[in-house]
Amino acid sequence: MAQFFQIHPENPQPRLIRQVVDILRGGGLVIYPTDSSYAIGCQLGDKSALERIRQIRRLDDKHNFTLVCRDLSEISNYTKLDNQQYRLIKSLTPGPYTFILKATKQVPKRLMHAKRKTIGIRIPDNRIALALLEEFNEPILSSTLILPGDDTPLMDPYDMKDVLGNQVDLIIDGGYCGYDPTTVIVMEDDEPWIARYGKGDTSLFE
Repeated sequence: MAQFFQIHPENPQPRLIRQVVDILRGGGLVIYPTDSSYAIGCQLGDKSALERIRQIRRLDDKHNFTLVCRDLSEISNYTKLDNQQYRLIKSLTPGPYTFILKATKQVPKRLMHAKRKTIGIRIPDNRIALALLEEFNEPILSSTLILPGDDTPLMDPYDMKDVLGNQVDLIIDGGYCGYDPTTVIVMEDDEPWIARYGKGDTSLFE
């Protein structure tokens, strides 16, 4: 049965943050809050944990996974960024946006879009998520916590415990964080374009 941590959304308890990171480093699957909805995440290079996410969400190899990062310097390790892309991402982060970019060789091939060799990246505006990333010192490989057949993510950590308690290692109750998806901006071409309208403001592109 999954462990269940209640972490303060404004002042995350360092002791609990360290315990979460220990679980991630040990190959665990963690459900955690972001600035748009709850997500399910694991360590970047952990193949078995990745397969567990695929099974829970029933994802195929066309799905763009997301690397949740703490800052722009971390993003530049995993994606190919030019100056214009860098400035745009800097102006919109942290925030509820996912950026689709060409991946570097630092990203395992199994995580990229099978044909386009892209990866999603984001920097969430959520204190629990950012505290985890700071302590973890690497990105968290993540996917929105939407179950097969559902249109919206799970919102209540106690519902998550009932439904997924035997399939994940830890559920963080970090309070209400909404159910709106991130705005997805594709930046693999010369001009960025909106692939999904979500919580993030898109007026800059209109």
